[in-house]
Amino acid sequence: MNEITIPQPVNYVADEWSEGTTGEAWNLDPNTREPVHRLVTTSPDDVERALRHAEQSYDARPWDEEARHERAAILDRVADLVETRIEDIARTDALTSGTPIATTRLVAAFLPHRIRATAADLRAIPRVSALEAGGRDVRLHKVPWGPAAILTPWNGPSFIPAAKVVSAIAAGCPVILKPSEHASGSAQVVVECFVGAGLPSGALQLVHGAGDVGAQLTADRRIKVVSFTGGPRAGRAIARVAAEDFKVLQLELGGNNPVVVLDDADVDVTADGILEGMTKLNGQWCEGPGKVLAPPALVGPLVEALTERISKLVVGHSLDDDSQVGPISNAPHFQTLQSRIEGLRGLGAQIHQPATLPDLGGFFLSPTVAVGADPAQATAELFGPVVSLHAVDSAEDALRIANANPSGLDAYVFGADTDRAIEVGTRIVAGEVRVNGAKVADLGDDSAQSFWGPSGIGGHGPAESVRVFCGDRVVGVDSPDLPI
Repeated sequence: MNEITIPQPVNYVADEWSEGTTGEAWNLDPNTREPVHRLVTTSPDDVERALRHAEQSYDARPWDEEARHERAAILDRVADLVETRIEDIARTDALTSGTPIATTRLVAAFLPHRIRATAADLRAIPRVSALEAGGRDVRLHKVPWGPAAILTPWNGPSFIPAAKVVSAIAAGCPVILKPSEHASGSAQVVVECFVGAGLPSGALQLVHGAGDVGAQLTADRRIKVVSFTGGPRAGRAIARVAAEDFKVLQLELGGNNPVVVLDDADVDVTADGILEGMTKLNGQWCEGPGKVLAPPALVGPLVEALTERISKLVVGHSLDDDSQVGPISNAPHFQTLQSRIEGLRGLGAQIHQPATLPDLGGFFLSPTVAVGADPAQATAELFGPVVSLHAVDSAEDALRIANANPSGLDAYVFGADTDRAIEVGTRIVAGEVRVNGAKVADLGDDSAQSFWGPSGIGGHGPAESVRVFCGDRVVGVDSPDLPI
């Protein structure tokens, strides 16, 4: 295992790389709590420069075929550059998020595919379409909303910035990206690839900092669309300030995703699925399982199956190829998880933490099963290798509990009768419901997922660039023959 050093993050503002402001605080290696680099922020003056440059760079004129293919070719070059940095990205992701490198390599290897898919959409989806209008010239234009602020979290430090940025750039929105202050290194590498591919002036800028920098961006009238992935408190603050200018919002806020275990569920299939979901990305993903609702007769067997599996997991350094679970990403979240586990204990749960932890001094936590708390009170998002397990008398009770405090983002159903499981899944208030598994990849081609209720505004789905970052504009010749 070779240690790596993450360079001090730098801003990219008005087409120039420039150092931000550093303070006394440090980003820490989650494996050892050793300093990695100082936290960096961006001065209000430099944020203002970025906003001014984004506004000046915005061009609402429709792209013709040549312009679309030019932009798509740039994105293909971005993908080519990302391919040369896969190991760089994977190691930086592992060191900042704590996710084992075996997983971050898979995520990093997927980035070029995601970027090329957006380039293919850009070539395939016309920006101007003729409408049926009785021979009159009427056209539907897909027009970029304007400058976009993209705020990304620490748990998907390369994939989420790359996916959001490529969609906005494909739409034609000038982008100001602010990654999480806890995981800025991977976004830095991604932006270097975009810049190196030859983007037009102002197409992409990068600023670093905490919530104050994000607040300055999202409150500014020149920002027309905000894409944010993170917690509900920040999401609500963004929604409130965005209402002043009626900005377009894409807010993915997560929640405590329910798992409905039906009475015919196979215990091994269920335990395998729950374990994969609660340990994938160290459980630090907004669509992971949270509150497991199972028939009383299956609770004991599930606890036994889960604890046995957890006891065999290799918990270790995130740069170790053999590690299956790494440390929690950062100190604030580590403390939050410990607090939420103690909160479940206070609700009467028995806490099972059977994994062996390494003696490295980092933010290590055994995957945890909390059994027996009142499910009506166990509503907080866990966002880690933790699930709560609750006995419920029937599938109807499970649905009632799941929908009483809905996550709105993801849900899971386990059952041997897949037709019945799918029918139950259609009744859960969530944008996506997975049956008998907990993978990350889309369930099928053209999967679309809305963020329901408290999980946010907007959603994910095909042709993200035009769905989120473009608005419709109809221009055409009127007629005296129209009925009104």
